Amino acid sequence: MIYLIKEGLDPNKAFKIMESVRKGKVAGGKEAKWEEYKQIMKEHDVPDWYIKSCEKIKYMFPKAHAAAYVTNAFRIAWFKVHVPKAYYSAFFSIRAADNFDASCMILGKEKVKNKMKEIDMKGNSATKKEQDMYAVLELVLEMYERGIKFLPIDLYKSHWKNFTIEDEGIRPPFASIAGLGPIAAESLWKAAQEEEFMSIDEIRIRAKLGDSNIDMLREFGLLDGMQESNQISLFG
Repeated sequence: MIYLIKEGLDPNKAFKIMESVRKGKVAGGKEAKWEEYKQIMKEHDVPDWYIKSCEKIKYMFPKAHAAAYVTNAFRIAWFKVHVPKAYYSAFFSIRAADNFDASCMILGKEKVKNKMKEIDMKGNSATKKEQDMYAVLELVLEMYERGIKFLPIDLYKSHWKNFTIEDEGIRPPFASIAGLGPIAAESLWKAAQEEEFMSIDEIRIRAKLGDSNIDMLREFGLLDGMQESNQISLFG
């Protein structure tokens, strides 16, 4: 577009030619005005090789988009270096949500290393899910090596989907428990925000959780010290 403007073409025409070329409409024969555009370029002494090149381009990435991506990458890099907790909590909440498994990621770097070795040993037989998880494990290990730790998942402090920043570290959400599911995680969080639970049965009822979900919460220690029911036993 800039070249065509320098050659004397009207900026509006130069823009339309650019858009048609970079999207592959010209190469695909789908630009109805291409003969008109060719004539305009010839009238402004645009070389034939340039016009023929325009007819071969199937896609061209916009320079402004490339500049925006680079600028954004610098912003992300700045946060990773200078505000690491914000970087990791945002990444795990947004980019790694589907591949984050609290059972092998929030219990220290040895657990992380063991899981990475397990996937490595599978080689090409590792599933797509495991391969995607490996990239997240690498970032979790990097976080641990930088001295940042995960705090335990907490019935009242954890959000349902977002990793939250605290002074001592990063608090994982309920959704990081593999198998719990986003609906159950959000339901549990909303119920916990309303009022403190008096028993495990109350969690079942108010958060609408099944036995398998309750077992997951037990596994992570979220129900430690909590009685099964609100009912008082006469023989207890």
